[in-house]
Amino acid sequence: MSGHSKWSQIKRQKGVADARRGQLFTKLAREIIVAVREGGSSLESNFQLRLVVQKARDNNMPSDNIERAIRRGSGETGAADLNELTLEGYGPNGVAVLVEALSDNRNRTIQDVRRLFLRHGGSLGESGCVAWLFESKGVITVETGDSDAEGIALSAIDAGAEDVKTEQGYLEIYTQPSDMEKIRKSVEEASHVISAEISLVPKNTVLLDEAKAVQALNLFDRLEEMDDVQRVFSNIDFSDATLERLRSPA
Repeated sequence: MSGHSKWSQIKRQKGVADARRGQLFTKLAREIIVAVREGGSSLESNFQLRLVVQKARDNNMPSDNIERAIRRGSGETGAADLNELTLEGYGPNGVAVLVEALSDNRNRTIQDVRRLFLRHGGSLGESGCVAWLFESKGVITVETGDSDAEGIALSAIDAGAEDVKTEQGYLEIYTQPSDMEKIRKSVEEASHVISAEISLVPKNTVLLDEAKAVQALNLFDRLEEMDDVQRVFSNIDFSDATLERLRSPA
């Protein structure tokens, strides 16, 4: 599991995600709009829409907001023309970074992302420069707490999961994208599913010490604060000792 995924869990535990909930809902609405435009408004027949709506529900997005986004995507109400962008580059200390964005102004978004890379010791690269380092996987994050983590992991593997990573307080279950819904259903009866989405998982990771990890994570935070940026992926990793120091309150 990448260090950026670990950092996302730390932020969730610290409540940072709650502080940015309004921005998160806006980004989820954009994802819903694009999913509807590409595959229609039916949850039964549109796999991508079904995944995004479930993601919105996992993040406690109000049903009214979800329905409004579906109507905008289907053309019932006005909506900006959003374009999907995938930007690639290198963060500080050479870590690979891949940015997914939805924008109504492609050039503005590219320039804003480029400035952030430069400001944080990285550089935006050409298309394809780091994409080959990642592969598409379903990633299900399950809260363990007092639950039987080993039992949950075995249940997921029996249902067809490819791999399970155990972390403090949660599991990450890796699946083929087409198997994610089935495996989620197999584990959510006995445990709380925090999130489930199709993600880009690094084939190999780069281990950084604390100072270098913080430098890279600062870039990821600034990117995620951009309205146009939907998700950020990287091949960063860091040690358990660094993880504990980052987990501690400042």
